[in-house]
Amino acid sequence: MYAVIKTGGKQYKVAAGDKVKVELLDAEVGAEVTIDQVLAVGNGSELKIGAPLVAGATVKATVVSHGKHDKVRIFKMRRRKHYKKSQGHRQNYTELQISAVNG
Repeated sequence: MYAVIKTGGKQYKVAAGDKVKVELLDAEVGAEVTIDQVLAVGNGSELKIGAPLVAGATVKATVVSHGKHDKVRIFKMRRRKHYKKSQGHRQNYTELQISAVNG
């Protein structure tokens, strides 16, 4: 059984036992999180699609860790204009262990 969830403005396809890195959540390490924004639930050839959410569907997950992704380099340059700009960015994430999909 799998589900398509929405968190942090992004969508993720998850199943029980998966580890997923999502946008930073305000939860302690080891805490159990319930995600109720479930867009679709599938089981084999069956698929329930919400409009926009599936009624009564939830996904339970445990917070494994918090961290930062790899650095993304941003470099802008205009040739012959003496303009160079270099910047870096590291996005925060929360790693979740999906324990159950209830649909």
